[in-house]
Amino acid sequence: MPKMIFVNLPVTELANSIRFYTAIGASQNPQFSDDTAACMVLSETIHVMLLTHDKYSSFTSRPIADARATSASLLALTFDSRDEVNAILERAAAAGGLADPNPQQDLGFMFSRSVQDPDGNVWEIFWMDPAAVGNA
Repeated sequence: MPKMIFVNLPVTELANSIRFYTAIGASQNPQFSDDTAACMVLSETIHVMLLTHDKYSSFTSRPIADARATSASLLALTFDSRDEVNAILERAAAAGGLADPNPQQDLGFMFSRSVQDPDGNVWEIFWMDPAAVGNA
């Protein structure tokens, strides 16, 4: 079985977060969703668990950070083309995200933009020329 990643994020408004993550291409897995959590599937191996603050707090005694005020991580997600990066950013902004909280980068072989989710978590949305990746 391939390794999987589950990114667990505290959210203030579960429905708003579901709408945002759907806009960036995730689908909701109802088997692992309820009124306190939503499992959003980005790929066969990448899942984002959206957890209400009460639910998130059941996993840790540490305080929940305000991602709008501080940065603890930058999450990156690849797409197939520059046009798709731009389209995803438009959909994400229409679904409550903030487009380009960080400057966009165009290095020729790689193009990236960023989007902030409704709770302040920043995702780098990028395309990289497959020729630049090689056999990595």
